[in-house]
Amino acid sequence: MAGSTHTVTNQPPPLIGYDVYNADNSLVAAVERHTDPTALDDVRGELTALGKASGSAQVQAWGTQANENPPTLRTHDRYGHRVDEVDFHPAWHRLLGKGVSAGLTAAWTRPAGHVRRAAAFLIWTQVDAGNLCPLSMTHAAVPALRTDPTLAEQWEPLLTSMVYDRELRPAHQKAGALFGMGMTEKQGGSDVRAGTTQAAPLAETGTYTLTGHKWFCSAPMSDGFLVLAQAPEGLSCFLVPRVLDDGTRNPFGIQRLKDKLGNRSNASAEVEFDGTWARRVGDEGRGVRTIIEMVAATRLDCVLGSAGLMRQAVAQAIHHCAYREAFGGKLVDKPLMRNVLADLALESEAATTLALRLAAAYDDGGEQERALLRIAVPAAKYWVTKRCPPVAVEAAECLGGNGYVEESGLPRLVRESPLNSIWEGAGNVQALDVLRALQREPLALNAYLQEVGRARGADHRLDGAIKDLLTELADLDGVEGRARRLAERLALVLQGALLVRYAPAEVADAFCASRLGGDGGAAFGTLPSSLDLASVVERARPLS
Repeated sequence: MAGSTHTVTNQPPPLIGYDVYNADNSLVAAVERHTDPTALDDVRGELTALGKASGSAQVQAWGTQANENPPTLRTHDRYGHRVDEVDFHPAWHRLLGKGVSAGLTAAWTRPAGHVRRAAAFLIWTQVDAGNLCPLSMTHAAVPALRTDPTLAEQWEPLLTSMVYDRELRPAHQKAGALFGMGMTEKQGGSDVRAGTTQAAPLAETGTYTLTGHKWFCSAPMSDGFLVLAQAPEGLSCFLVPRVLDDGTRNPFGIQRLKDKLGNRSNASAEVEFDGTWARRVGDEGRGVRTIIEMVAATRLDCVLGSAGLMRQAVAQAIHHCAYREAFGGKLVDKPLMRNVLADLALESEAATTLALRLAAAYDDGGEQERALLRIAVPAAKYWVTKRCPPVAVEAAECLGGNGYVEESGLPRLVRESPLNSIWEGAGNVQALDVLRALQREPLALNAYLQEVGRARGADHRLDGAIKDLLTELADLDGVEGRARRLAERLALVLQGALLVRYAPAEVADAFCASRLGGDGGAAFGTLPSSLDLASVVERARPLS
């Protein structure tokens, strides 16, 4: 029973019932910029429908339910038979089904496929990041499978299908399929070449049995997995189906599920192979080269996922401050809070703009764009994912004590925020990959410099940052020890160049002043007061 002392005032309404896509000005602008006009109406309609669904009370509730009821491992059935299955809450299946039907695994076969998928990925992350893991792995498996035309012909139509078929059946009986991945082992971690899983050839060419383990296996209830194992000629890539063509289960022992900081709705497992049937993908001894295109695609998804988490955190913070009153006015109008919100909005817009530019490079597919991806993807993965945790924490602080309470949704964003920096190669791995591209692939650096060079002369701080970067690139002695610094600068200069070309003047001005010109502090909310911060905040506001 509510008493007179419990009348609720000065609380913002929940941020639901809105169009997540069209409320994001920077995302809409990026989609329209990078989509062929002939496909734009179709893309707009598709993303608007997903945006409205994502902002609905029902779908937001699915995300909450899936995280409050994480998956459970069922090793045996009631009769004692080993089944190795993972049970999920119904909300998980609703989310995954919606993600598949929204085209999140269908980029390779559709017009403007990667840009529209990237935007959808960013939108759908704001509902629940966990279900994006199997969607990402399935999407990313396609280029690896294309190294074997026979496997591609069999599996690609299933992986790019927009039908979610959750039942474990042979692939030829399914309307759609999902893929997972297993690379790391206990003794190796990021050093996948140190893996000990053995692949023994069978009589049929290209087939093997695997014996060993994987310390991290993504999405263990998938229909198939790309894994690395040691074949006679060295480390090789293999396709492991969950169910064999005759309907029997492939030996695939799930030892336990990981108890993770965040990403609670998604299952990550330790698995054992014991006489597990596998089909080789690519040549023996070329496993890393075969699977590297999958890794590159999932790394871009890490950038997109972090951009989506940042966008939702910033949207929640600005929404709260637009309604909440303190000290005689709206929080959003207080100069210091406005500075914090504008700083957060800059980080979000820079991440979104960069991520969609990289997705557009996939759609283009030309040599120049492929070269740009080689250096820009690891640099972006390094930097954007590193910026996600401080953005989520600062956004939670904008809500005060409310932001520390589960019901606000911010704690889930905070727990999720470090993940993309760790998965698919942590920070050092990305920084070293940037170095490899610089040292071994001159076309990559040339493509990068041409991209940032398109913005030269538009902002003196950007011009200065490009000059300083060139000076640093000219001296690569002892560069490994400063690889993180170099990856950071490459990402920041590219973000600045894109914002100068495409963002409103007030956004580009604030970014260049604070991120490239040195006129900003280490914490958010330290932008120069002379900037047009009100316009920056208003651009990022999710509802007018």
